[in-house]
Amino acid sequence: MKSGESANMRVAVIGGGIIGCLTALYLHRLGARPLVLERGRTGQESSWAGAGILCPIHPWLYPDSFTHLIEASLALYPELDAYLRDSTGMDIEWRKSGLLIPFFADDHIDHREAALAWSRRFGWQVEELDARQTREREPAIGGDATGSLLWPEVGQVRNPRLLAAVRRALEISGVEVREGAEVTGLNEHADGRVASVQLADGERISADAVLLAAGSWSGELAEHIGLRLPVEPVKGQIVLLRDRPGLLRHIIKHDDAYMVPRIDGHVLVGASMERVGFRRGTTEDVIGALLGATRRIAPGLAQARVVEQWMGFRPGTPDGLPYLGPVEGRPGLWVASGHYRNGVALAPGTADIISRWMLGEVPGLDMSDFRVDRPRRDVGPIGLPVRSG
Repeated sequence: MKSGESANMRVAVIGGGIIGCLTALYLHRLGARPLVLERGRTGQESSWAGAGILCPIHPWLYPDSFTHLIEASLALYPELDAYLRDSTGMDIEWRKSGLLIPFFADDHIDHREAALAWSRRFGWQVEELDARQTREREPAIGGDATGSLLWPEVGQVRNPRLLAAVRRALEISGVEVREGAEVTGLNEHADGRVASVQLADGERISADAVLLAAGSWSGELAEHIGLRLPVEPVKGQIVLLRDRPGLLRHIIKHDDAYMVPRIDGHVLVGASMERVGFRRGTTEDVIGALLGATRRIAPGLAQARVVEQWMGFRPGTPDGLPYLGPVEGRPGLWVASGHYRNGVALAPGTADIISRWMLGEVPGLDMSDFRVDRPRRDVGPIGLPVRSG
């Protein structure tokens, strides 16, 4: 495609989660003509089910390129929040609530030194608190905590509200979003360039480019189009609690559970890591383990009422990193998938980089660690958990 035609590019975005929808919105704002194709309903899988923590989970375990990508993405949230407020009138509840990692004598892993070294190296503001200071800053924490680390600038958004606002922005912008549109394959021109996508009902939709952003289903769909992409579902179960607003002051992150306080008194508790395929439903043992961990870590929440429980499928990858960029040898085919536990945090950065890249702009970051054809590396702490069930 000639550079002068790129701004009018017809892009079929496969997947209606936060990555697909937000990238479509960014493509539209750059002058392209995106179409979102979602096999079910938009934003009802991993994007809706998660916690909305705007900080990577244990970033010191990842390569530096991941931190650079996260920082570029988080820097876009103020503008995204303002744009969505102005264009839709909706509040995504983007706010800084801080993130605290408490330490206990029986912890299996001590993250303190690695976390401090990472924070110093990348300039993330962090406070090292002793036991007394920890209880003063977060009274809900158990009295047996030996200390903690607090990142006061870490923020959060409320996932369902973010998705609803992006979906509304797409509607206002006139971007077509088709639900119940299951893609089963691609059709190509004689030179190998993408020509159209094939739907399950037999319809063909012409496209100049295709972005595969189907979350946990990306691996399955990739097989149908002759692409090796080791993205698979990692189930996470979540519990929603309710108590008085302000009872929990910060996001609490521990290896056994995390707790995210919302401004209305809800506290989201998550999340399990289960490699069980697409097995749906919550289970008493996992929910019980999350509640037990919550009461042990933050006994101040012991009287909180259980409101709801649910689950979602994270798009996991062997090395914990997303696949981002063009597919070598398949002109017009792009991938933005495998964001695993960091999809909401990485969404604006992914949308910004991929949309500009598809329209011919070279990324300002080194994207080689995220390329689609990178060698498979199984990384235990941040990659796929052991298969169970």
